[in-house]
Amino acid sequence: MPEKPLNIIISGGGTGGHVFPAIAIADALKNLEPQANILFVGATGKMEMEKVPAAGYPIKGIPVRGFQRRLSLSLISFPFRLIISLIKSRSIIRRFKPGVVVGVGGYASGPLLKVAMNSGIPAVIQEQNSYPGVTNKLLAGKAERICVAYENMEKYFPQDKILLYGNPVRKDILNTETKKQEAAAYFNLDTKHKTLLVTGGSLGARTINESIHKYLQLFIDNGLQVIWQCGKNYFPEAAGLIPEVESKGIRIMEFISRMDLAYAIADIVVSRAGALSLSELCIVGKPAVLIPSPNVAEDHQTHNAMALVKNKAAIMIRDSEAREKLGKTIIEIINDNVVLLKLSENIKKMAYTDAAERIAKEVLAVADKNRKN
Repeated sequence: MPEKPLNIIISGGGTGGHVFPAIAIADALKNLEPQANILFVGATGKMEMEKVPAAGYPIKGIPVRGFQRRLSLSLISFPFRLIISLIKSRSIIRRFKPGVVVGVGGYASGPLLKVAMNSGIPAVIQEQNSYPGVTNKLLAGKAERICVAYENMEKYFPQDKILLYGNPVRKDILNTETKKQEAAAYFNLDTKHKTLLVTGGSLGARTINESIHKYLQLFIDNGLQVIWQCGKNYFPEAAGLIPEVESKGIRIMEFISRMDLAYAIADIVVSRAGALSLSELCIVGKPAVLIPSPNVAEDHQTHNAMALVKNKAAIMIRDSEAREKLGKTIIEIINDNVVLLKLSENIKKMAYTDAAERIAKEVLAVADKNRKN
């Protein structure tokens, strides 16, 4: 009698840094085990409820929210949302009967993994950051495997469970070296001039945007082309500059849909230090100036950035200093080909190109071991 198809639950989300690696893992699982049934569990009202179905996977929502440290309505409702989420998670697990669960971090993974572990279902955790989130730290003790993206994670997790596999990234950025001419045509830029890529996420990062706005003329005076993803919130303000600067090699965009082409033509990148962004920068091997967001839990973006800085693989400027230092720093780096080359070589050494496949193989191995037991 043939074995029943394996049922897998992937849980977590809240931000793109959790959602997109989760989808990459799901794609790798389907590639390795086409008969597997994959169900996502996320937080209602968060981006995974839209992005996961768009990627072709079913998703169930639970009403959990993050724990707020200050007194607010969210803090008062937190225990009730948590209890309801645990009950819903129990119901989802009872009906779907997963052979293994995968937690990708974010508060949505907490209730689901907790119920699964208490039910004897094996769990694999994927931690994207160099400083783990509260959820993953709490769940680590009962996990079968913990897949991480940075070294020295034994400070936070049991050493015998850690696997250093890197962060999964979108497939289209794996071969940007061959796309420079296509990118030049797409953005209408000149490959004879160097290009700065600026990205602060889909909503935009105010400090980065205000700093770029301040130094735009300096970049133009130095012959530097700029692709500036300013995000939804800042675009109305920045859009007024377009008629004035477009003829000078400045491309101001609300959102870049072809990040593979943006990376292909970029000589230097300014970015926040989210785990997913850094993993992509490592794979494309681009010199980077990182400005960690101060508005994230446990200041984890600074920890992420420092992991690269310690390996001479990136430059970091604190958010509070960006408006003062960013322009001069970019011009100094872009005019020094030795520094550009060294940063590129060092950041490439930190890349993991097959993270999704390696994590997927581990998930299947854990499920197979559980089947045999």
